[in-house]
Amino acid sequence: MKKIIIAFAFTILPWLAFSQEKVEGTVVEAGNANTLALPGANVYWMDSQIGVATNIDGKFSIPYKKEYNKLIISYVGYESDTLTVNAPKVVKHGLKPSNELDEVVVQQERDNIQKTYFSPQNTVTVNSAELLKAACCNLAESFETNPAIDVNLSDGLTGTKQIQMLGLTSPYLMITQENIPMVRGASQAYGLTFTPGTWIESIQITKGAGSVVNGYESISGQINTELVKPLTDSSVFINGYGNQNGRYELNTHFNKKLSEKWSTGLYIHGNKRTQKEDDNGDGFLDAPLADQINVMNRWQYQDAEKGWVSFFNVRFLNDEKQVGQVDFNPDTDRVDNNRRMFSQAEALASGEAELPILSEAEVWGSEINTRRFDTSLKLGYVFPELPFQSFGFQTAYSLHKQDSYFGYRTYDINHESIYTNLLFNSIIGDTRNKFKTGLTFAYDGYDEMVTATDYSREDRSVGAFFEYSYENLEKVSLTAGLRVDNHNRLGTFVTPRFHIRYTPWEKGSLRGSFGRGKRAANIFAENQQLFASGREIKILNSGGDLYGLDSEDAWNYGVSFLQGFNFLNRKGDFTVDYYITDFKNQVVVDWENSQEVLFYNLEGSSTAKSFQVEVNYELLPRLNIRTAYKNYDVTTDYQSGSLQKPLQAQHLFFANLEYETKAKDNGSQWKFDYTLHRVGEKRLPDTSSNPIAYQLAATSSPYNHMNAQITKVFSNTFEVYVGGENLSNVQQDNPVLGGDDPFGPNFDTTIIYAPIMGRMFYGGFRIKI
Repeated sequence: MKKIIIAFAFTILPWLAFSQEKVEGTVVEAGNANTLALPGANVYWMDSQIGVATNIDGKFSIPYKKEYNKLIISYVGYESDTLTVNAPKVVKHGLKPSNELDEVVVQQERDNIQKTYFSPQNTVTVNSAELLKAACCNLAESFETNPAIDVNLSDGLTGTKQIQMLGLTSPYLMITQENIPMVRGASQAYGLTFTPGTWIESIQITKGAGSVVNGYESISGQINTELVKPLTDSSVFINGYGNQNGRYELNTHFNKKLSEKWSTGLYIHGNKRTQKEDDNGDGFLDAPLADQINVMNRWQYQDAEKGWVSFFNVRFLNDEKQVGQVDFNPDTDRVDNNRRMFSQAEALASGEAELPILSEAEVWGSEINTRRFDTSLKLGYVFPELPFQSFGFQTAYSLHKQDSYFGYRTYDINHESIYTNLLFNSIIGDTRNKFKTGLTFAYDGYDEMVTATDYSREDRSVGAFFEYSYENLEKVSLTAGLRVDNHNRLGTFVTPRFHIRYTPWEKGSLRGSFGRGKRAANIFAENQQLFASGREIKILNSGGDLYGLDSEDAWNYGVSFLQGFNFLNRKGDFTVDYYITDFKNQVVVDWENSQEVLFYNLEGSSTAKSFQVEVNYELLPRLNIRTAYKNYDVTTDYQSGSLQKPLQAQHLFFANLEYETKAKDNGSQWKFDYTLHRVGEKRLPDTSSNPIAYQLAATSSPYNHMNAQITKVFSNTFEVYVGGENLSNVQQDNPVLGGDDPFGPNFDTTIIYAPIMGRMFYGGFRIKI
């Protein structure tokens, strides 16, 4: 009997093993006569969380399920492949070595917004198709259809949009361009408007602490923009835009492949607004008169055989803005230096016996003129014999000059910046264990004048970093980094960052992260809107090295869960995340007294807590919905007590609907997009010390903000679009407080809690050749 059982077992067990329905195989290097096995290669089903890594012999075994038939095989330094597998089988597949710096991932048609199940970092990628769903004239306007970023007006005059993430404004975000720090220092207030939307290929948004490779300044997250590439962009691209409020833009791209290795592109952007708009009748322009010319020349070099790739950019920008009262003429109405009105403290400090008095006939105005030159170089080399090993070199130089005045206050800043980053990538044992290491040098020279006070300084830092990554697609992947920097003002400090991803079940991805961020606050460049007020500006000097203040230091902790699902045979995903930013020190901007604004070091607690739930689902073929609810609890200890951050809504709701007709052979189709933002009430800064006529309520009222766009694609080369913003026609009643006496103590343009301009329609066209 025992022999019969054994014989039966040997007969049935192979069948049982096969009945588990697995795809097994080996991954090797293609074209290698010795069939070099590739241990640690990633093998996973497309649109799933089912993945494994090959063993030391390059072998793998992955469960087979009928709902998946695209098997992706990837390995650092090799071109990724996608195999069509319709049944359990045994495969042997060879990957071709790639001399590209970045790993190539073969996919089906990409979603407009992509979320990754495998990365330990909570990163969302926004591609160019998503950016075309709105006017998207510049980077600041690229996030209207994305729930990860909040967009608000920074003041009541310039029309500049300020972005926020995790309840914190853009100074606490690291904003990079192709992983080189870009919007920082002098460009913090208006720098997002200096990158035209048509130049952007994709945007990567990372919540929480970023990578140590990119520096120590990231606190609440990182936004990285990838620019269009001369090699892959259209040979000729033309985009025209105009709206009913007199804003006109033109973008042209000219790309040329010069040889097998060299490509170049010339990108020209211009925008202009000469029409004076005062829709609310308060006597002040609702949007600035503007004139910008922005020119970039981009070179791309690629030698696949020898392993070299390089990008070189050079750009010049001239941007001019005029804001203020409708009747302001800068040639005749600018307040002369000899007739400036100072606050009492400023007058006494300057030696004046009494305050200069301005005539009631004076007209308030402001001009902000910026000239910027920047250039950058990225150079990479992949070792042909070791395709998993590479080094990279990044360097950038910029010269940013801003001359501006706000009524009787002047603000001029010149910022010269040098950045260099050298990094080396390789593996430890196999490609499941990777590391990056390198050195960073940065220099920032500031020539800064605030009225009659010189705040010039030089900042220098040098640092080293090491980042280890472990990838096991089946269950766990993590990234742990550490960098040490020495800064002439911040001292020597250590920045740790850690990210981990765990797969509890199919299509589920649980992430956790923590990390430190440290930065030098440029208090005037980051808060320029405060100059357009009658507030007295005070710094409570505590002996620090930055305006008499200490550097900012914070820790960020977060968890996130992503679950993909299929309901009624349609794809969807559900995301919930929670992040806490805990400041150990912060430069507090205190404007709770309506007569002044104070800058001082944090004494006590300052935390930003962010909770978000998001659901994306395909309702019908080509009809998708994206919804999100966000809750922010941002509390700081001010001199007057612990208060919620002013002008920050605690409750926000977001919804986006998109629909596309099926594209014809020539590309012809219709595209429809609608976005709703439900913004909850906001706490307003205290104005109780003002005369009754200039007092505001303690909180603002909730409102709905709606945008929509229709695009008609006539062919693969031509399309037109029309759209509307603020379709609900919401407008703040009094964006300019004390506008009847703009040189008086109650004048304030900074308390902006709702849109200033009413319903606005626009149109444009795109030509691609």
